[in-house]
Amino acid sequence: MTNKFIKYLFVLSAILVSSCKLDLLDNPNAVTTGNTDINYLASQIQISYATHFNQLSDPGMRLTRMLNAGAAIYDNAITPGGNVETWTTAYAGILNDVKTIIPLAEKAEFFVHAGMARFVRASVMVNLVDAFGDVPYSEALDANNFNPKSDGGASIYTAALADVDKAIENFGAKSKSGLTTDLYYSGSVDNWIRAANTLKLKILLNKRLIDAAGSKTAINALISGGKLISTSAQSLTFKYGTNQVNPDNRHPRYAGQYSSTGGGDYQSNSYMGSMYDKKDPRIRSYFYRQVIVNSKDVNEIRCITNQKPNHYAATDYYCLPTTVGYWGRDHLSNEGIPPDGLRRTAWGLYPAGGQYDNDNGKPVALVAGAAGAGIHPIMMSSFTDFMLAEATITLGTTGDAKTLLESAIRKSMADVRNFMLSSTEAGKIATFEASKNIIWANDVNAYVNDVLNAYTTASTDADRLNIIATEYYFALYGNGIEAYNLYRRTGMPRNLQPALDPNPGAFIRSYYYPSSFVGRNANAKQKANMTLPVFWDNNPATLFK
Repeated sequence: MTNKFIKYLFVLSAILVSSCKLDLLDNPNAVTTGNTDINYLASQIQISYATHFNQLSDPGMRLTRMLNAGAAIYDNAITPGGNVETWTTAYAGILNDVKTIIPLAEKAEFFVHAGMARFVRASVMVNLVDAFGDVPYSEALDANNFNPKSDGGASIYTAALADVDKAIENFGAKSKSGLTTDLYYSGSVDNWIRAANTLKLKILLNKRLIDAAGSKTAINALISGGKLISTSAQSLTFKYGTNQVNPDNRHPRYAGQYSSTGGGDYQSNSYMGSMYDKKDPRIRSYFYRQVIVNSKDVNEIRCITNQKPNHYAATDYYCLPTTVGYWGRDHLSNEGIPPDGLRRTAWGLYPAGGQYDNDNGKPVALVAGAAGAGIHPIMMSSFTDFMLAEATITLGTTGDAKTLLESAIRKSMADVRNFMLSSTEAGKIATFEASKNIIWANDVNAYVNDVLNAYTTASTDADRLNIIATEYYFALYGNGIEAYNLYRRTGMPRNLQPALDPNPGAFIRSYYYPSSFVGRNANAKQKANMTLPVFWDNNPATLFK
């Protein structure tokens, strides 16, 4: 897949030049129905969709304590200038390309192309609503309207569901051609149908707070239809390669951290600490420790001489979550950056394509580990079971929540394990596990048994839902979009680390609009703050911290 992807990128420009006949007065940068190649555009939509996922996943991971959010208060954590590229990728890129390709594809009876485009459009619009609230849609791509009005989030959700249904219809139609390059499913139309149905599940689960009865009926229909993502082979992922240049197709998290000077993201102390204390087998694949002994140098880690903040509970992690070198930052820590780029804990093997942690304790470097051949975990088979378990608890949908919970955890473990053993780190993993007498299956069984015992002894549905949400949270590493939705939908996991500042302001329920949108659109008005919930989030503000 990776080699095909690299080769295809090299020939894209040739396809575009050879297939387009431009009038000298045409804007060569404007994609229209008269100047583009369907296969090129389909590939561009798929690549841009991966970019869109990464852009919106980042703030979600930081707000839910998967990564450090480098601001002292919530109001500075997401800035109006910070999402300009996200907005551009969605509107100027994906949505414009989708609008262009659909009539071309349907006229040529390339229905798989049209179905993929509609699926991506629905997903992007739902993600924009979940991030920003009301956004332009019905007037967004009118070339004669420079001031499109925003549509209500509820109406966009309705339009997205209709788009998904039409995508499924497209996938089921007799098509003259499949996707020439399918970067997600290698030509499997059945998998695209399953992805579309699982997107519907996500949409309906978000809506359950405002339409429980409708969500229950529709989710039960999806369950009885038997066409959800249910196996690893059906998971929706974007796969990266190992090229540094021409093009750089490495996982963006790897590219941002694996260099001669290191740097990049600070991992979350509480996320790492929780996984370590739970003896989660995935921890060595999620994180790579560049040191395996805690630093005692206050110039490197200032907080080691500080007392735990008074507003932290005794069970809250602070400063250093373990004694064995997991080196991240606490929630909303905005302290300066010391020269710790080759010491702080880095992204590991899964999903970023980095190094497996075998207690080596050496700094990151170019081409270390899997050299960036990671994935974006957009919708994994485990996510389906976690969502169904939540729906069973909260809506009474078909299924047994405990059974779904166990299935979800095991699927997540299997996904990470399969990724590990199919990577270039497989030999290192086998050697290390043999030296330490690590038996993966035994560790997984012990972990699952601990979770199921806690679930069995939980006395309320709220406590049981918290266990489901907590396990979903740890399976979501690398996917901040669904982590952010999960937290706003449930207020769980309950034990998320507080901000360092005792008065960080209210938790962010939707993002500021990008400054470019507000500054250039006469009908756009910036929010007074980011406490405004999206349309489906009717939870009380006291649920979040």
